[in-house]
Amino acid sequence: FLFIYVTQRTVPKRANEPIQRLKLPSSPPSVNFHRPRATIAGDGSHSPPGPAELSFSPFLNLEGSMPWIMGFICTICRYLDGKLNSRRAKADGEATETSDLFFALHTLQVATNFFSDLNQLGHGGFGPVYKGLIPNGQEIAVKKLSLTSRQGVREFTNEVKLLLKLQHKNLVTLLGCSVEGPEKMLVYEYLPNKSLDYFLFDTKKASSLDWTTRFHIVTGVARGLLYLHEEAPMRILHRDIKASNILLDEKLSPKISDFGLARLFPEEDTHVNTFRISGTHGYMAPEYAMHGYLSVKTDVFSYGILLLEIISGRKNLDPRLGPDNADVLNSAWTLYQGGKMSELVDPSLGNSYNTHEVEMCIQIALLCCQESPDNRPDMNSIHVMLLSNLFALPAPGQPGLLGRKRIWISASVFPRRRGEEIKKKNK
Repeated sequence: FLFIYVTQRTVPKRANEPIQRLKLPSSPPSVNFHRPRATIAGDGSHSPPGPAELSFSPFLNLEGSMPWIMGFICTICRYLDGKLNSRRAKADGEATETSDLFFALHTLQVATNFFSDLNQLGHGGFGPVYKGLIPNGQEIAVKKLSLTSRQGVREFTNEVKLLLKLQHKNLVTLLGCSVEGPEKMLVYEYLPNKSLDYFLFDTKKASSLDWTTRFHIVTGVARGLLYLHEEAPMRILHRDIKASNILLDEKLSPKISDFGLARLFPEEDTHVNTFRISGTHGYMAPEYAMHGYLSVKTDVFSYGILLLEIISGRKNLDPRLGPDNADVLNSAWTLYQGGKMSELVDPSLGNSYNTHEVEMCIQIALLCCQESPDNRPDMNSIHVMLLSNLFALPAPGQPGLLGRKRIWISASVFPRRRGEEIKKKNK
């Protein structure tokens, strides 16, 4: 493999000097850079240093160096084998993660009895939801997305992977997805008590939600939104907080669901202006519904409306109650000004509620629904206000009632433009 001959010298060598091969012990070679020092002659004159010479000491031959060479080669082979195994393990891990992410279409068909109407749990804005049972005995909820979705498989998969990174007790757990066939599907954990609106807006079922349970739901949703806005790996706006998107587990604990409209919101952005308005009328903040101004305070406004619905047991807009009382936000503001906040409380609660907590929640809801986004608290402040009695709440001003008494403009009338969003950053 390796031969190193006698030292190559840059100084002149004797004529006809033979080239010698020297033997080397089994130790590795060392490099010696040597330049002869300048000498002083007897007459005091200086002689310049000689040319540099490069020598290898000791020298190698095939026989003596073979053990060291073989050891070196074995070390390199072990190193390369370790790197290869590491890459294989990483690739296998990624493949396992990806394979665990996807459900076979046939598995979901069998689980839902081929998407039988008897298994349908409801119908959201993006398609029907079915109850299913997979082979390991776990109950699931399968959400079929619209056939008209323009989202590609790659983008859909990336969105699912993003949602899989969100882990919080007040967010519904996404188990995976299916991209086989014409329809894409999301697979969630199954929650037996359906959604909040199933109980809240039914006069008979509403009695199952006493005030303690309702206050537990109020604080749980606040914690979930706080996580999305400030504690998740990336800041996320939900954009569709409403009673039907709050699912209840076996203990009636809330879990925020339906992230179909959710979007990433970079930390450096204060808001974006968008021409594509998405959400549910009645829960939308006025600046978003009418001008496309989107920020974290958009979710805060929706949370305030939800809070009033939980307290009153009525939908946010109900024309059957007449023009003065049709809007729950307008009713709450009128009763707050008149010092009659208790009249907003759901009759199904009777007198079994904490007056201080109810009035505090009404006041917080009005703060969440202030007309200007800058005057609304963030979710961290809301969470602190709900759980602390150590300070007085600020008095709310008139909430954002503009546009709520007329028919909301459909999102379809807003023009779609190329480069539809304009981001506003902190300066």
